[in-house]
Amino acid sequence: MNTKDVSISSKFLGKNLKSPLVLVAGVLNMTASSLLRIAETGAGMVTTKSLTLKPREGHKGPVVVESEHYILNSMGIPNPGVVEGLKEVELFKENSDTPLIVSVFGTNQNEFVELAKMVNDSKGDFIELNLSCPNVLDEVTPSFTVIENMVEIVEKVKKISKKPVIVKLPPHNRIKDIAQALEKVGVDAVSLINSLPGMVIDIKFGKPFLTNRSGGISGPALKPYAVKLVYEVREVTNIPIIGIGGVLTGSDAIEMMMAGAQCVGIGSGVYYRGIEIFNKVNREIKRFMRENGYKNLGEITGKAHSFS
Repeated sequence: MNTKDVSISSKFLGKNLKSPLVLVAGVLNMTASSLLRIAETGAGMVTTKSLTLKPREGHKGPVVVESEHYILNSMGIPNPGVVEGLKEVELFKENSDTPLIVSVFGTNQNEFVELAKMVNDSKGDFIELNLSCPNVLDEVTPSFTVIENMVEIVEKVKKISKKPVIVKLPPHNRIKDIAQALEKVGVDAVSLINSLPGMVIDIKFGKPFLTNRSGGISGPALKPYAVKLVYEVREVTNIPIIGIGGVLTGSDAIEMMMAGAQCVGIGSGVYYRGIEIFNKVNREIKRFMRENGYKNLGEITGKAHSFS
């Protein structure tokens, strides 16, 4: 079997994808031109930076700590605001048929509803509710880490949204309960996991390295935990999943799909392997499929559950 005999095309909420790989929110996705670059280098779907009602500058630096095994960031969701952000969405969709997720962040339920109304009039294919950014949780009222509050937001957005609703989930110890509760109120898909809260101390000065003190951990150190939570969500629901967390290679992507993800998000991997990571991982997935007798991704997705 050669690479021409295998297919990595995928389907997500009715949209055809050339690849299961998704650019996640927050990485090289502020402008239409950067999104187009990613789409041209092998991503099957792209996500905007999380957009807010008004422009945000984000936190003051330093906001990033990089290491071999993880990236810790506290960017604070810098973005031009939803009005300007959706202009970039329109420009992107005029030049590409690659499906696009509009990610949004609000500090309360009403803001999420207003954002969803604005996304309704855009050319974005899906809306993603970022309910789990660890860098700005102190701004949120009421807390999105409370399951009942998450459910209320999703219910309100579902009532008015013309787009399929995706919820970005946190690395929560009650992930099964969250997923089941969201499935009951009709969420269309989930993406998981968002970054894990963490801190790095600058031992020369004896203080937290980040100005905001703590931040979100992403990168390869996060992958085993992400795979576990994806597996657990698939165990108890039939919600389509975008698996996110430390995916750098084709093997990582295969692992995430075997845990139950239909699509696989790549974010920090761009820093580790460059913008060509999407093409590289696509080739690695095809090679794995060829060498192991798989013809399509349907034969891979959720396979780990056949042994439970």
